[in-house]
Amino acid sequence: MSKIVVFGAGGRAGHHAVAEAAARGHQVTAVVRDPKQHPDLGGTGVAVVAGDVTRPDSVAEVAARHDAAVNAAARLDVPAETFFPAAARALLDGLARAGVGRLVAIGIGTVLETAPGVSVHDVPGFPAEGRAFSLGHAAGLAVLRGADTDIDWVVMAPPPTVLDNEAARTGRYRTGGTQVLPTEEDSVSFSYADLAVALIDEIETPKHHRALVAVAS
Repeated sequence: MSKIVVFGAGGRAGHHAVAEAAARGHQVTAVVRDPKQHPDLGGTGVAVVAGDVTRPDSVAEVAARHDAAVNAAARLDVPAETFFPAAARALLDGLARAGVGRLVAIGIGTVLETAPGVSVHDVPGFPAEGRAFSLGHAAGLAVLRGADTDIDWVVMAPPPTVLDNEAARTGRYRTGGTQVLPTEEDSVSFSYADLAVALIDEIETPKHHRALVAVAS
């Protein structure tokens, strides 16, 4: 059993990560901006606390005495190019202070490549409103890649499509590299539940290190 802190626990991906970790018997600290807004997050083995993933002091405080961290945080009311790099810097700083050595973060599929050197968000015709959000994710990834840190981080990027929030957990997924994984004939829409399985697997049995990793059904 590990102690896992989940940032952005109030969102769909974070909520599933909390549930998956708790179901496996881990002790989970679910970090949200306002715990009163998330009465459904509590439960056996889950503590809900207030925190700010963009502030190193806050990260260090809520992450203290934990073994690993999951970052599922996103903000739509803050420019993506500001939020994601700030969160990456604060996590690296705060987790190091707290002595947490493993960070498993959720990326976005549009930063994956469709061909060597060509990200999905750079393909002609990609929607401008989505590109800014994706570039913010890419900027956060660049902070991680460029950091001189002892934190063992990994960014798991699901397919560049809308994930299924209602589908039941199957426990099955594939991982790859930095390119979008090809769709298999019998594959179904990737779900938040199975994304959570991949995240917690990377904490229990780390297989990827300091890398962007595609994950899909």
